[in-house]
Amino acid sequence: MPKTVRAAVCHSHGAPLVIEPVTLRDPGPGEVEVTLDAVAICHSDISYMEGAWGGDLPAIYGHEAAGKVTSIGAGVALKEGDRVIVTLAKSCGQCPSCASAQPMYCGGNTPEAQVITDAEGAPVVKAMNCGAFAEAVIVDASQTAPIGDEIPSDVACLLACGVPTGMGAAINTAKVKPGDKVVVIGAGGVGLNAIQGARIAGAARIVAMDLEEKKLADALEFGATDTLPAQTEKPWKALSKILGGTLADHVFVSVGAIPAYESALRLLAPRGTAYAVGMTHNGETTPYEPVIFAATGQGIRGSFLGEIVLKRDIPWMVDLYTQGRLKLDELVSARWSLDQINEAIADTNTGQARRNVITF
Repeated sequence: MPKTVRAAVCHSHGAPLVIEPVTLRDPGPGEVEVTLDAVAICHSDISYMEGAWGGDLPAIYGHEAAGKVTSIGAGVALKEGDRVIVTLAKSCGQCPSCASAQPMYCGGNTPEAQVITDAEGAPVVKAMNCGAFAEAVIVDASQTAPIGDEIPSDVACLLACGVPTGMGAAINTAKVKPGDKVVVIGAGGVGLNAIQGARIAGAARIVAMDLEEKKLADALEFGATDTLPAQTEKPWKALSKILGGTLADHVFVSVGAIPAYESALRLLAPRGTAYAVGMTHNGETTPYEPVIFAATGQGIRGSFLGEIVLKRDIPWMVDLYTQGRLKLDELVSARWSLDQINEAIADTNTGQARRNVITF
């Protein structure tokens, strides 16, 4: 039977979300219904809501969620009652990317039947493949990963985006190894997890850069060995002093800010790599000189959602959390109700929150 739930719906880019009832159809083959316990607010949600990347409306955003399976379609191995995270990454399991353990870049997905309708029966967009600013979602089973019973949902939801995006960039994409020297530009929710990933991987030095002193203090708490104010004039010279006369093997840009991307390449040692993790707005560009790459062996590459493989990486991250080696509780700045979502978004926009979480 179709289910009616409350959701925070975006009717106009830049306007407050509206809490209203919507209807979810039954899960089809390969799909699951997950009744949510918690969903975090990611800056990507806010960028979409503000119109930075376009998109049809009305829409329900939210893509960093956790809850319990409450209904399953045909061909799904999960059981009702299983606790899972819900991510935006939908994978077909058959295309070359999926077959080579890179499901984040899946190119084999087909359009799904309309999932959400409003009170008049008109379609509502399930944005970012999730639509998780709602009491429940219908998603492809590939977008979920079991989390067991030892981790609370209000921190488990962070494993759906912010944590793997940062950790995975360091461990899966960059393959940081013991002894490497790392710089993380932006010590927000994603940057703190890039720092955690570099720490777990054994980096010798992890230098955090940010405009705010509070975030630099946060970075030290999460494993940075050194900090460098992002507004430092000629930061590459200051970095060289910190690193004993060398520059970085890896620079992670974890904020979608052009100035961060413009400074990143100056911080690299020969054969070093900068990683584009933070999402800039459509149309924003930055110049670079190809001859520098050619002469130094340096590079720049992207990392989407930490290039995680859900069934491989999520159990490992849950285990690290239960051992006390992965900080998750400390990432949650505040918990809010669905009715308070616009306040939670405004608080996130101040730049002071690590992660705000909506709990149901």
